[in-house]
Amino acid sequence: MKISTKGRYALRMLLDLAEHKDNGFISLKEIAERQSMSKQYLEQIVPLLNTSDILRTSRGKQGGYMLAKEPSQYTVGQILRITEGSLAPVACLEDKVNQCSRAEICKTLHVWDGLYKTITEYLDSITLQSLLEKHDDMGNYTI
Repeated sequence: MKISTKGRYALRMLLDLAEHKDNGFISLKEIAERQSMSKQYLEQIVPLLNTSDILRTSRGKQGGYMLAKEPSQYTVGQILRITEGSLAPVACLEDKVNQCSRAEICKTLHVWDGLYKTITEYLDSITLQSLLEKHDDMGNYTI
């Protein structure tokens, strides 16, 4: 599994909003400048996040974006599933019910299923808040 730029930028954008949550609505221009990202690329990510009710938006001169909930209520896994789709390492695990005709006889399915569970549990255990706290403890680092 490889996380795309879209997933990494969405996470950085949401972390920026979490870090500046007390500043009200924040423009994409501000986020892009602080994070050294393209504002145009962020504009492509925002619709994905908006349809998932992660963001609150305000239009106009003082408009921008803010998190709809507290940073502790968003997990890295949730954000990556929105931007990347399934986190499954193989196609047969993408649906709730395995549709693969070989599932019953597959000798490697338990490997992929175990990897998928490990990835999911790990990414769902990390919140935006915990990333901010870890950052404060460790100093600056980049995602």
